[in-house]
Amino acid sequence: MTRSAEMTADAVLDASGLNCPEPVMMLHNKVRDLASGALLKVIATDPSTQRDIPKFCIFLGHELVEQQQASGTYLYWIRKKSEQG
Repeated sequence: MTRSAEMTADAVLDASGLNCPEPVMMLHNKVRDLASGALLKVIATDPSTQRDIPKFCIFLGHELVEQQQASGTYLYWIRKKSEQG
């Protein structure tokens, strides 16, 4: 059993069938609406998300908890950074 099987996402973003830059643009909007510390599951079919989503997380300070690939589908679990101040 993988770690992701034990995680319950607070929200899911299904970007299946969309190509760069749409999945990351949708991700940006979805993360903005989440509570601090919330866990988001992203489903994508664009291989460029393997590069773009980890960079997105690093750039904005979110945690990429886990990522998986299976049969042309890419799954990501992202924890929104805690707001401080």
